[in-house]
Amino acid sequence: MSAITDLTRMWLTRSTKPFIFTSEYDSELPFEECRDLGLYVHIPFCKSICNFCPYCKEIYSKEVCNQYIDALIKEIHMVGNQIKGKKPVTSLYFGGGTPALAADRINEIIEAIEEHFIITDGIGVELHPDNVNISLLQTLKAAGVNKISIGIQSFLKKYQAVLGRKDVDISAINNALRTVSFETVSMDFIFALPEQTLEDLKSDIDAAFSNGANHIAIYPFIDFTFTKSPVRAMAKKEKRKLLDEITAYCLGKDYIRDSIWTFSKGENLRYSSMTRDNFLGFGASATTLLRDRFKINTFSIEAYCGRIDKGLLPTSLTIRFALRQRMVYYLFWTAYSTKVDPEGFEKFFGVPLKKMYGLEFGLARLSGLLKKEKGVYRMTLKGAFYYHYYENFYTLSYIDKMWGLMRKEAFPRGMEL
Repeated sequence: MSAITDLTRMWLTRSTKPFIFTSEYDSELPFEECRDLGLYVHIPFCKSICNFCPYCKEIYSKEVCNQYIDALIKEIHMVGNQIKGKKPVTSLYFGGGTPALAADRINEIIEAIEEHFIITDGIGVELHPDNVNISLLQTLKAAGVNKISIGIQSFLKKYQAVLGRKDVDISAINNALRTVSFETVSMDFIFALPEQTLEDLKSDIDAAFSNGANHIAIYPFIDFTFTKSPVRAMAKKEKRKLLDEITAYCLGKDYIRDSIWTFSKGENLRYSSMTRDNFLGFGASATTLLRDRFKINTFSIEAYCGRIDKGLLPTSLTIRFALRQRMVYYLFWTAYSTKVDPEGFEKFFGVPLKKMYGLEFGLARLSGLLKKEKGVYRMTLKGAFYYHYYENFYTLSYIDKMWGLMRKEAFPRGMEL
C-alpha cells in the first residue's frame, strides 16, 4: 500500500525526498496575497463518539467547550491581526465534532472573523441529524449561516445499526428545513458498507432530495486503523460497480456532479470545505494550506488552549513544500472536483501544466481516465473510480499515519511521509 503512494510521490515530484513535517513553524503566516483563500473552524465536541469517525473530537462539556471557544477566538485574532485591513475570503466552514453544540457562540466566532476577513461566498456549518430543529436553525441563520451539511450517513435502520447511530427522524428534519430555509442543504451518506446495494443508496438519495436537501455527498467508508469501528471496507470490484451505478443514477436524474462524491440539484449549490487553493484553519486539528507550506494544529484540546494562553500559535507540524510537492498537492485536491483547468494551474504556479505534467496527463487520456473538453481535463467514470481508489491509499498511507501520531502526541518532533 505505502509502496504505491511512495512510487507515485517520487514520480510526480521527480525526487526521492519524502514529505518532511517538522515541529518548527513560523509565527507569521503569509496569507495576505493569497487568492481564493478559504477559512475553516473546527469545533471538536460531540454528545457521543461514533466508532467510524476519524476526526478530532471529545465528549462535550459546556465548561471545556466555552474555554475552547475563548481560545479559538484568540487564535482568530492572532492570525487576523497579522495584516492591515480586511482580507476577502471565499468562504467559512464550521466542522467537527458537532459545531451545533457551540451554536450559542457561533455568532461570536463569526463576528471575530469578520473583524479581519470579508466572506464573499457564504458560511457553512456541519450538523448532526439531532441538531436539525427549528430553534437551532434559526440561531444559525441569524448568525449569517447560509449553507448546512447534515451527517445522515444512512436513513436505513440496518446501516444506522452498523454505524452505531440511532434512527433519524426524517419528518422532523423535513419540517425544520421547510420552516427555516438555507441556500444549500447538503446531506452526507456513506457508501461501500457491508452488503450495501444500489437500491439501498437510491433509497437514501431519493429520501434526501424529497426531504429538504438540494445537495448530497456520498463518501466511501474508510477503515482507519485508529478507529474502533467493526465495519470492514467493501472489496474493490464491488465498490467500483457501486460507485459507477451511483453516478449513473444521479446523472440520469439530471443532478450536477460537483466532485467525486457530491451531486446537487442546481448550479452553485456546492458544499465543500476542501477544494480551495489556499485556506486558513482555526481550532484543534485544523489545517492551513498556503502557497509554500501546510500546517496542522495540535489535536489536544488542552494543549491547544495552553498554547493560545501563552500567545503562541497552536501549530503542531509544518511542511515547507518544494515546488513539485506543492504542485502534486494542488493537483490532487483540484482533481477532487473531477476536473483540472490548465489555466488555473498556470495562474497559480506561473508555469504551464503541459510543461510540468504533459506526459502524465497525456497517458491519463490514452488510458481512458481523462478527456479534454474546451481546454479543461475532466475525469471519466473510470478516472473517477481510480481517483477514489488512489485516494483511499493516500488516506491510509498518509492521513491515517499523521492523525494516528497526533492523537498520541500533542506536539510530535516530526514525521516523514
